[in-house]
Amino acid sequence: MAVQEQSIADKLKLLYRLQTIDSQIDEIEIFKGELPIEVRDLEDEIAGLQTRINRLQESINEIKKEANHHRSNIKDSEGLIQRYDKQLETVKNNREYDALTKEIEMQKLEIQLSEKKIGETQKNLVAKEEMLVQAQDVIKQKQAALDEKKVELEKIIEKTEKEEKELAKLSNDAKEHIEDRLLRAYQKIRVTYRNGLAVVPVRRNACGGCFNVIPPQVQLEIGQRKKIIACEHCGRVLVDDEIIIEVDAETLVK
Repeated sequence: MAVQEQSIADKLKLLYRLQTIDSQIDEIEIFKGELPIEVRDLEDEIAGLQTRINRLQESINEIKKEANHHRSNIKDSEGLIQRYDKQLETVKNNREYDALTKEIEMQKLEIQLSEKKIGETQKNLVAKEEMLVQAQDVIKQKQAALDEKKVELEKIIEKTEKEEKELAKLSNDAKEHIEDRLLRAYQKIRVTYRNGLAVVPVRRNACGGCFNVIPPQVQLEIGQRKKIIACEHCGRVLVDDEIIIEVDAETLVK
């Protein structure tokens, strides 16, 4: 959005005010710790395990279906053997006898083959069911851990939600008064460093971000507020104590 013409001092104050707000938001995130990440990781693990369980269950169902098919084949073969045995009682010649005997032998071989297949499927079934039980045990443990982490996180969110919303609104309001170029630079610096500090004071003649020494001439220029000065080592925007005092005073008044 368009921003009214501002002095360098005003720009620095706006940037430092935004930094103080965003730093408070960062502190809340630190207070939450790794819990949000842990919750997401556990949810992903559980989703993966559930997919594995579903596939194992499908595989078990297919194995049972295959075993039932072989059992059905055995019944069919046994039925045919009984029928052929009866027919043997009424054969009229050796050719018919040999043909029936051959069919009986073939059906017996079919039964043996089906029994072998049932044995193989049974071993496969036992292995798959063991894997299923193990996966179900793991998912129960993961779910219990997830439930515990969620309760922890919910308690923290309950404590910080109102403050977080207020700070987010303050941050957005502050951004509206900062020109786009400066805001983009600020945000770029913030994501560069883990502590999120993009605007820092000079402390004991050093940068409040990287702690490298700031030359006296540069410190003088910072205090004059004629231009925005960044640390030559880390790129953070540097402000003098007067800016900090003024922003802190305005914050107390509000």
